[in-house]
Amino acid sequence: VQLQASGGGLVQAGGSLKLSCAASGSISIINGMGWYRQAPGQQRELVADIARNGNTNYADSVKGRFTISRDNAKGTVYLQMNSLKPEDTAVYYCAARAVPESEYSYWGQGTQVTVSS
Repeated sequence: VQLQASGGGLVQAGGSLKLSCAASGSISIINGMGWYRQAPGQQRELVADIARNGNTNYADSVKGRFTISRDNAKGTVYLQMNSLKPEDTAVYYCAARAVPESEYSYWGQGTQVTVSS
């Protein structure tokens, strides 16, 4: 499974961005998909993830502002980010896993999101 993320960029605080991640290869084995982010000098953290059945999970810091969704047929996952804050600035990575509740084992290349104040 290969993952290709896109949609990052520079936006002012309060603005919106939508990230996309397209899977290729054996997409039928994918169960969970998610987004992580890593800011300079910080550890990578889970932003949101979504199971194949649509169940979602969000970091407290993004609840009410970000929405994760997926298209199982296409093997794609999206992250709609609204009301962006400077502290959302990070490299965002998409991830996928074949086994529910397991470690994410497939990773995209990362896309930079920069929110200016």
